[in-house]
Amino acid sequence: MKNTCNASIESKGFCHYKCTNGIKRHLAVDTLGLPFFTQCTKASVSDDQGLIELLSHNLDYFRAKPVNIPKITILLDHGYHPDKITAALQTVYPQILTKIRFELAPKPTQAEKAAQGKAGFVPVATRWVIERSNAWMERCKSLVKNFERTLNHATAKLNLCFIRLMLKRLANE
Repeated sequence: MKNTCNASIESKGFCHYKCTNGIKRHLAVDTLGLPFFTQCTKASVSDDQGLIELLSHNLDYFRAKPVNIPKITILLDHGYHPDKITAALQTVYPQILTKIRFELAPKPTQAEKAAQGKAGFVPVATRWVIERSNAWMERCKSLVKNFERTLNHATAKLNLCFIRLMLKRLANE
């Protein structure tokens, strides 16, 4: 996402991998696409490091979670490196792997695509949960460009967007 001239130098970055300038938004969502955690970082922060920061800032949630209930499954796309993430999180909170587990999202093989009679990009339902959340987020006009001077303000704006979305859903029921 591009920053405007209002954004401070501390909140800007450039991602060489995605060729984007500005900030990155990191989301952890449930199976309905509604957010658990949100975090904004500089665009120069890698996706792995952004996820580590996101989970580290919300360690109180994991500390309060009882061990006797099933682990939380965090579904990752193939751009993440679960081994690197687990090693970094264990240095921050050693018991975290008793409460969460990482799983790479399924990716159809060429044979599976051919069996379905499809070629090229084939959507997978579990991977579209986060894409749907990103689409909902992009419908907020205030998030199209980053006018916020700090990353904390950008994260707060992101949270307000999802609060508005959830309130609209509740009002319709």
